[in-house]
Amino acid sequence: MSRKTVSGAEYPIVSGFHPDPSICRVGEDYYLAHSSFEYFPGAPIFHSRDLVHWKQIGNILDRRSQFVPGGGTASGGIYGPTLRHHDGRFYYVTTNVYDSRGQLIVSADDPAGDWSDPVFVPEAVGIDPDLCWDEDGECYLTWKGTVFSGEGDGIFQGRLDLATGRFKEPPYLVWQGIGLHAPEAPHLYRIGDRWYLMLAEGGTERGHSVTIARADRPEGPYEACPANPVFTHRSMYLPVQNTGHADLIETADGSWAAVYLGVRPGGFTPHFHVLGRETFLAGIDWVDGWPVFDEHRYEFVPDDSTFVDDFASETLDLRWVAPSSEPDAIAAATGKGLDLRDPGDGSPGLLCVRAKDLRWSAEAEFDDTGRFVLWLDKRHWYGLTCENGVVRAQARIGGVTAELGSAPAPEGPVVLRLEAVEPQAEDMTGYGPDDIVLSVKTGDAFTELGRLDGRYLSTEVATGFTGRMIGVGAAGGDSRAREFRYTPTTSGE
Repeated sequence: MSRKTVSGAEYPIVSGFHPDPSICRVGEDYYLAHSSFEYFPGAPIFHSRDLVHWKQIGNILDRRSQFVPGGGTASGGIYGPTLRHHDGRFYYVTTNVYDSRGQLIVSADDPAGDWSDPVFVPEAVGIDPDLCWDEDGECYLTWKGTVFSGEGDGIFQGRLDLATGRFKEPPYLVWQGIGLHAPEAPHLYRIGDRWYLMLAEGGTERGHSVTIARADRPEGPYEACPANPVFTHRSMYLPVQNTGHADLIETADGSWAAVYLGVRPGGFTPHFHVLGRETFLAGIDWVDGWPVFDEHRYEFVPDDSTFVDDFASETLDLRWVAPSSEPDAIAAATGKGLDLRDPGDGSPGLLCVRAKDLRWSAEAEFDDTGRFVLWLDKRHWYGLTCENGVVRAQARIGGVTAELGSAPAPEGPVVLRLEAVEPQAEDMTGYGPDDIVLSVKTGDAFTELGRLDGRYLSTEVATGFTGRMIGVGAAGGDSRAREFRYTPTTSGE
């Protein structure tokens, strides 16, 4: 696929399922971390020197002592985080909705890891925590909680002892936003002589918005920006929707930028997004003491997302994750292939990578048996299984499972292919964002066993917070994968 210059207004800086971005800078180095929900290892972290080209350097939550599992619930696990650097150390704070011990904070000297075991904050009941320090070194935890007096949701704050996870005094309500649905994702900043509190409001769907207020002290009282919401795509005919959950950063040259999440929906109304919430970049200007988003400021040539994994290493690449299980329970990288097995823990038993493009082709080569699945959750997936000498294409949509087609398994290596291609609509009222084609290699060509509308593997149909994943797994006992290939095809824009 040829690469072309794109605008940050239309193309993500980190594509695929990478929601709830949070950013910090140390000198000329930028670090970006995300939520990851039920997938483990969790909380992918990236590094950049220019804000537009990012490389994954680790997964912050890579031990179960940091991230307890939750029994396979889709869109549970790790919610909106904040990544910060203070006094020579990196901090990542987030909510694990599987874990009743409260907001969790881990820290590290090196952002690539190892990260510490967590300190929990049991008194901070809610989601989307933020950390910020004042000039005296006092640490403030700010988060989205619930007001039990009948006043609705709100943003709470407290002065925190980082060593113990206890507040130094009772937490307090600081702001409830401008009145839109679901005020959440607070980020607190000291900029100049003022404190700024930025929120996401309107829900993470089409009404998603960024709002901001300022005060003379961290605890307020807060004055809302008269131009709120300061950033939104709601009710606009634009290729990127659901924009919000932003985080500000002062760049190395003294200018300002913001990362935020958005989606790229397609198909007929009401439109369907399939890759999950992705990370986008905008410039920031300050006008009368308030941030103004310039989403067209950055232009760049996206990195090529093509990759081939021949499993020649005994260590898995950072891109591989497992839904509601452990990669080590599903697969062993032996250096001579990827040995797959059923983990027996009730999970899907898949080792997954994120789909990162609107149009793509992926192939998995197995010795003989194996599964190759396009996965959203347990009730929404399309896949190929080679077992007992037969390759079958199947789909699960809600409560219905269907066999789409089958063919005798080829002799020797079995190559299975999944593709996201342009939809073949019968009329203008019946097409989704793409079609998914499921094939098996027979001889020198591929035989199509099934083709389905991709809308059924979209968030608008399946619900939830995640995006499509491409997974390999065992079939009929143990299996061995020899190679995995992923290639973007056309932009699909």
